[in-house]
Amino acid sequence: MLSDSDITQLRDALKAGKPPTVWFTGRAVGVDAGKSGKVVSFASPEEGDFIEVKPTGSKDTLSFSKAELTLNRPKQRPAAPKKPAPAPVVEEEIYQPAPASSSSSSRASSSSPSSASSPASAEKKKPAPRRRAMPPSEVTVTLHSTPRGDWTVDVVVGKKRSVRSMPIPAAAIHKIAKELPDQVETAISAVMAAARQQHEERIALLQAELDAARRALNELS
Repeated sequence: MLSDSDITQLRDALKAGKPPTVWFTGRAVGVDAGKSGKVVSFASPEEGDFIEVKPTGSKDTLSFSKAELTLNRPKQRPAAPKKPAPAPVVEEEIYQPAPASSSSSSRASSSSPSSASSPASAEKKKPAPRRRAMPPSEVTVTLHSTPRGDWTVDVVVGKKRSVRSMPIPAAAIHKIAKELPDQVETAISAVMAAARQQHEERIALLQAELDAARRALNELS
């Protein structure tokens, strides 16, 4: 488990441009205990799975808590001794002479080889441990508007904010509002109407200033 000082050490390494290595504990979900990974970033706030790590050999970046990671490299287990190969089976032949009264050739037929146990079958490979499926995270989508009619969206997946203040055209918001319940569409339409009125008033003000400037210019001609 990572301590607060370990977190500080990891942050300093990231600031220096050197992604630090951590190892997964037995509490890690989705990866094998003892496997290593590189810390990519830290989410805010520092709660829950806020440490983003890319496991070794994987292209995906996953989020973990302090209890799922450690800076202590696990000890490598000694390799199991190889089993000696089974000794080859030697087939023995026994020669038996033919009976004296037989008119056939004096050569005797050889007996069938003695039976021997077959070599032990190769050990079956143990199936690779199945990765535990990550539980689906809760997704929260929040739309923000300004008095001038500008819109942005925030997306939070679980406790991680994946999209922050991304601009969205007002036309797209107007189209989305038509697919939402009436109460939501009414609220969005009211905000857009107020912004539209504000722009119309500003245009009228600018038009009046433009007309005054033209009159002053004509008087100076």
